[in-house]
Order: sequence, then structure tokens, then C-alpha cells
Amino acid sequence: MESEVMNADGLLLFAHGARDPAWAAPFQAIAAELQQRQPTLPLALAYLELMTPDLPAAAGALVALGCKRIQIVPMFLGSSGHVRRDVPPLVEDLRRRHPGVLFLLHDAIGEQPSVIQAMAAATLELVSAVAPLPGALLTAPHDPAATSAGSATPAAPVPSLPHQP
Repeated sequence: MESEVMNADGLLLFAHGARDPAWAAPFQAIAAELQQRQPTLPLALAYLELMTPDLPAAAGALVALGCKRIQIVPMFLGSSGHVRRDVPPLVEDLRRRHPGVLFLLHDAIGEQPSVIQAMAAATLELVSAVAPLPGALLTAPHDPAATSAGSATPAAPVPSLPHQP
């Protein structure tokens, strides 16, 4: 196996981290799905804070497997302050620690068109699964009949769902 991994690419998923261990479940599921799809791909999941392993430890494990190029995918929805400000110096530190390894830092996963499309599709799937309220007016807001003078009615408040961290 070691000879198969030598000079191989490694994949490092990099998420924020949280105090609640359950928060990591979606990222662990993504890592498991990737391993199922590509079982020979050296893969690690690392966290910026509050969870382990951190980026240096996860990268070190991939380097120890013989990876000569490690692609880092920030598992963030957007290029937040962390992605723009905190991650690049961490990657530069990895490059200094492992000069024989090429570290490629990708854009935040949430900015990828396929992810945006998947999240939009999942959102529509969620909201379309909810039955309309009895007697609800099912008219699009841009429909002139719904917004014509004299027929406008104040919008009812939208109930909010409990916050799920």
C-alpha cells in the first residue's frame, strides 16, 4: 500500500470546528462518502478551532503517508474572514514545514457552482414538501394580480423554525 501512496495526491477537508461534537457529523459524512467513492485517496479532515485534528496534524498525517501534493478544500459556505485571513497563513506554515510537498488551497466549497445548485435544489425540495396552509393564496409575488392597486393585503408574518446549530 505504501508504494501506491508515494507521490500521490492527498485531500484535506478543512472545517471551522465547534464545541458540540455533533456539529462535525456532516463533514464526517462527506469524508466517508469521498472514501467510499475513492477508497485509495488519502484523505484527512481537519478543523480550524475547538476540534481535532488541526490543520498541521492532519497535513502531517498525509505527508507521513507519502503525499507529495495535498489539496486543501475549505468546507466553508463562503470566503469569510477565516478563509481570507486565517487559512492562507496556516497553509504558508505548512509549506515551510514540508518544503517537498505542494499544498494547493481551493476556494471555499460553498462558492462552487455545483454546491450552490445543490443547496438551491435541496431548499426547494424541503419547502415543496410542506403542505400549503388551508386557504392560503398561492400567487407569486411578481404576479400583477397579486400586487395590483387596491388588492394588496399585508403579508402575514412568516413563522420561524427553531434554530438548529
